[in-house]
Amino acid sequence: MFKDAAARAIPQRQASEETRRQILDTALALFRERGLDATTMRDIAAGAGLALGAAYYYFKGKEAIVGAYYAYVQEEHRVRARAAFEQAGTLRDRLRAALHTKIDIMKNDQKLLRALFRFGGDPDHPLSWFGPASREQRRLSVEVFEEAIAGEKLPDDVLEVAPLLLWTLHMGILLYFLYDNSPAYRRTRKLIDAAVDFVIDAKRVATLPLMRPVRRRVLNILRDAKLLGESESARA
Repeated sequence: MFKDAAARAIPQRQASEETRRQILDTALALFRERGLDATTMRDIAAGAGLALGAAYYYFKGKEAIVGAYYAYVQEEHRVRARAAFEQAGTLRDRLRAALHTKIDIMKNDQKLLRALFRFGGDPDHPLSWFGPASREQRRLSVEVFEEAIAGEKLPDDVLEVAPLLLWTLHMGILLYFLYDNSPAYRRTRKLIDAAVDFVIDAKRVATLPLMRPVRRRVLNILRDAKLLGESESARA
């Protein structure tokens, strides 16, 4: 009896996941075409071929859909970056892969990201890239950069702070990407390669023994600002 119930539940879960994905895909297509504000839940439901109540069953509103988009982007980034890391021979290659794959995923979403940017300054807003609601996505994003530098012979203090600094660099590049209207985002791609070259050069200097007091000072600054503290609490 219980086995029969479990067997029936599997296709039901699959159908539920497919419907949820259908709503998400429809919503993203509409956001890209019309913009976030101009798209309603009724539009999304109609586009997905569902009743409005069914759309609300899966997502409480547009904010929940955008939250699912954040989760999708981060999971896709992790998958693509890991695949690229397996082929990358050097730290330079891995860092470039980590940054370029993120642009590959988001290259069709400038319009949506620009609309979401206004929420970034409000950490209490559920769509803020820096607020509590997106803490898990930030943690996973930092982990991508932890994997990118894994295996490198670096001092412990550098290993502690480098993933967060690389994540911060990647957020700056995403901000630049929002306003890049060059063909195929050529300027963003060029910025990534130049930034990675700078990081590699900076690594050579930063890891010198005589730079240990400077590194200690940087760590103390970040800890006092609770920037490293947030990263640690997000891992807990």
